[in-house]
Amino acid sequence: MAFLDGTVVNVALPVMQRELGIAVDRVQWIVEAYSLLLASLVLVGGALGDRYGRKRVFLQGVGLFAIASAGCGLGPEATSLIVARAVQGVGAALLVPGSLALISGAYGEETRGKAIGTWSAFSAMTAAVGPVAGGWVVEHASWRWLFFFNAPVAVVVVALAWRRVGEMRDDSAPKHLDAMGATLATVGLGIVTFALVDSARAPGATRMLLLLALGAAVLAAFIVVEARSRAPMVPLGLFRSRTFAGTNLLTLALYAALGGGLFFVPFDLIQVQGYSPTAAGAAWLPFIVIVSAMSRWAGGLVVRVGARSLLVGGPLVAAAGFALLAVPGSGGSYWTTFFPGIVVLGLGMGFTVAPLTSSVMGAVDARHAGLASGINNAVSRAAGLLAIAALGVLLVARFNAVLDRTLAGMDLPADVIATLNAERTKLAAAEVPPGLHPVFVTSYLAGFRAVMFVCSALAALGAFFALVFIESRPNVMTRPEA
Repeated sequence: MAFLDGTVVNVALPVMQRELGIAVDRVQWIVEAYSLLLASLVLVGGALGDRYGRKRVFLQGVGLFAIASAGCGLGPEATSLIVARAVQGVGAALLVPGSLALISGAYGEETRGKAIGTWSAFSAMTAAVGPVAGGWVVEHASWRWLFFFNAPVAVVVVALAWRRVGEMRDDSAPKHLDAMGATLATVGLGIVTFALVDSARAPGATRMLLLLALGAAVLAAFIVVEARSRAPMVPLGLFRSRTFAGTNLLTLALYAALGGGLFFVPFDLIQVQGYSPTAAGAAWLPFIVIVSAMSRWAGGLVVRVGARSLLVGGPLVAAAGFALLAVPGSGGSYWTTFFPGIVVLGLGMGFTVAPLTSSVMGAVDARHAGLASGINNAVSRAAGLLAIAALGVLLVARFNAVLDRTLAGMDLPADVIATLNAERTKLAAAEVPPGLHPVFVTSYLAGFRAVMFVCSALAALGAFFALVFIESRPNVMTRPEA
């Protein structure tokens, strides 16, 4: 449910925008509302499972996720859909950490690896099938069915878990929950995200900067609270490890780039290149297949060459992939336009994913491995959350600058100019006279290229963080305690 939902929604977004008739900022919130609650509450979800029972919290998460999914499918307009997506994010924060924790606790050391491998295989299969299947559903039925599909799956999951999964809890888990930390993280990330997304609807540097300053202040308060908390959601002592700090900085930069790419490329494919939703979903198949196929091999390579070289080289290859995605104009064969960039990006991520996980888990004491993995997962989701908002500001600014410059050189009646200005917030999905649509396409391509170049720079920045901070072979004896 969780992985499928994460892979199918991006392909459906251009269709949602057209059918709901909404501007780009509302489209962003369809993703951001879900990501915000998941990123800020996933560690709380894990702590609740440890304290009250992992099966219990997992089942509650599945139920809430399914109910919210039905709300998404039934939402008559954008606001109700965005609210339901936020609730869906809360459900995901409860079920995602519990799924792997239940598997880890149910198997002994001799079989746990195979069990987790099966879990990973199903995740990879879902990631591969999701975009194509989601595109097909959107094209032949309705995007609403992407959410309705979760309801019967949830019924099966609850029935199986109720009968076959034993309850587990951690009796040593702290009795105190870091409610203040969770609240500050959610509010801080929410204000920053709102400041960036809202700027597309109401341009104005002063308003955006004030909101960003407020969000930064709340996040600073979060750090202070975590430093003083008896049972912090994010133990800051873990970051005394250079490798742990470096892997999370790498994650922040690289997954910001990846989140931006996965969000904006489908809009280019569908609204500019004229791909069907099914074809747009299938366009990412080479990326998914390459990452899935390389991950186990790259994980084994860490033992021979160390993680550092892979975590420097992989993001640099990914940076080249993003740069290649900035090259295509309008039209042309997939094999000569988007395929090369997607393949190179897949190679870069294939070199990176498994070594990154190994470095995160190996940089801290074994008893903190689950927490370290959770923090890294939250960082990756927060990176995508902030990237979609920030890169949206860049795309809109570049789009408007090119559009204004082009329209200034055209002799158009005032009523036509008014129509164009009313539609410009929809970017390439704008409903304008056919003769003027190429102007919007050209403007959108300028913004899209700027976004891809920034994604390339972010991936390269991730390589820099790996080079500076990550030790080639961390010494277990020097790992910090929380």
